[in-house]
Amino acid sequence: MARLEHPHKAGIEALRRAILAVDPAVAEGVKWNAPSFRTHEYFATFHLRAKRGIALILHLGAKARELPEGGLGIDDPDALLAWLGRDRAQVAFADAADARARIPALQALLRQWIAHA
Repeated sequence: MARLEHPHKAGIEALRRAILAVDPAVAEGVKWNAPSFRTHEYFATFHLRAKRGIALILHLGAKARELPEGGLGIDDPDALLAWLGRDRAQVAFADAADARARIPALQALLRQWIAHA
C-alpha cells in the first residue's frame, strides 16, 4: 500500500481497514498484484484497474468448490453486490466518501461471505 499510486487511494485505505476489522482471523496479502484478504482462503481482492471508482471482487479462493443449493444466500439489503458468477461478485464505490458511507453494509456482507470462504 505504501507504493500504491491510485486516484482513490484514500478510499482503498479506508476499505482496507474496514475489511481487516471484520474478523480477527482476516489477514491480508497480495493476489493479482492487488491488496487481498483471507481467512483460510482468499475471499476479497481489490480490482485496481477498474475504469471508475473503487472495486472490490469477492470470491471463494482459487479452487472450485461445491456451492450450496440455490447459491451462496448472501443477504444484501443495500444491493451492494453485482454478481459476476455463482461464486464471485463485485462491490463498487464511486469514491472515498461513498466507500466510507457504506462500510457498515460492506462489513455485514463480508461476515456472511467469509462463512462460505
